[in-house]
Amino acid sequence: MNGELITAVALGIALSASTGFRVFIPMLVASVAAHFNIIPLTENFSWLGSLPAIISFGTAAVVEVLAYYIPFIDNLLDTITTPLAVGAGTLLMTSVLPVDHELMKWIMGFIVGGGAAATMQSGSVLSRFTSSKFTGGTANPVVSTGENVAALGTSITALFIPVVVAIIFIFIAIIIFFKLFEWRRHSREKKSKATE
Repeated sequence: MNGELITAVALGIALSASTGFRVFIPMLVASVAAHFNIIPLTENFSWLGSLPAIISFGTAAVVEVLAYYIPFIDNLLDTITTPLAVGAGTLLMTSVLPVDHELMKWIMGFIVGGGAAATMQSGSVLSRFTSSKFTGGTANPVVSTGENVAALGTSITALFIPVVVAIIFIFIAIIIFFKLFEWRRHSREKKSKATE
């Protein structure tokens, strides 16, 4: 593997995983970065750095951020944004991946980028669910603020040190995976005790 491919994969993972916090903030950051030639886009994705794309992603990012501060709408948004995050993660990964074979690029984009986005989104959904359950939703704005900061911070950081951010996200993904597994195991144990 050459250095360019490793850096592109790391950048793709970092940006894709950021969409698990907010869908449109990483898209906006990538769009602005592409517009100013900070990140190289593959040939078919030059539209991502266009002015209409920046305006569209900027508008969507503002609406998304504000909507997550509305009680109970934030939980509904998690249902909607989960598939959107996977799509955005796939798109971001595919847009920076320097692979000539188009089908292989999209498959890798979906598996790696979409998978990274889905994993982070799962952790985000779980944290909001826990907040809603134990605080009646009163702590959800704090969770939303943390997600906004994480989405913006990790997206910008990914532009400059993508390998480090990708490693951190992989580590977080492992933790989320084990937490979800543990949560599911506890749920099964409670159900089996309830039926006894």
